[in-house]
Amino acid sequence: MPRLTLTMPDGDAEAYVAPAPGGRPAPGVLFVIDAIGLRPRIEEMADRIASWGFTVLAPNVFFREGTASEVAPQGDLREPGAREAFMGEAMGRVQRLTTDLLARDLPAYLAALRALPEVAGEGVGVTGYCMGARIAIRAAGLDPAVVAVGGWHGGGLVTDGPDSPHLALATARASFAFGHASNDGSMPPEAVAALGAALDEAGLSAVNEVFPGPHGYSMADTSMYDEESAERHFESLRALLTSTLAR
Repeated sequence: MPRLTLTMPDGDAEAYVAPAPGGRPAPGVLFVIDAIGLRPRIEEMADRIASWGFTVLAPNVFFREGTASEVAPQGDLREPGAREAFMGEAMGRVQRLTTDLLARDLPAYLAALRALPEVAGEGVGVTGYCMGARIAIRAAGLDPAVVAVGGWHGGGLVTDGPDSPHLALATARASFAFGHASNDGSMPPEAVAALGAALDEAGLSAVNEVFPGPHGYSMADTSMYDEESAERHFESLRALLTSTLAR
């Protein structure tokens, strides 16, 4: 399906839409990309999620920095050293996407998702990858009609800062499923445990697991891909979305 253009508070954002099969409106899922950007791998993943009976919207969250093609990697991130070289530039974009900007963007993304003719109902899910997992948690904290959140190889979900993503759980009403990477310095075991404690304190239904492999395990177009954990993430996400959103 062609990409759409979303009108955002601060400009236009490209977005990929993967409709559910059968041509009938279906529950919506917001797909929050990783730091590498909106690209064919993201579209493949969105299509797979849509095949389960959901309509998926994947926006270019870096629209302030340029179009998806302008911020995308130019080389093959499966080559030795290529991902690391690209991430040096990409992390600047991640840092500039502040909590304040996300508070403007997330309501617009969720409104755009619900406005799609292919989407039925107000209750939606959000699935986020790497830095997108942080954004997915914030979406649930902002919008009580976000009823399901998946976070996969997310980094920095628990920090000492006053805007740590895990603090948004206090106002969330969603069910959560997390698949952390076992080899991930940005989400060490003590942070996984702290996240679990915050989920419990908020009284939220959650799966908080650690999958084997490196940060970025679901991204088949990079050197971090781990097929076993990627498939495990799809299984966990499907169970979450089916239990909360399936009509």
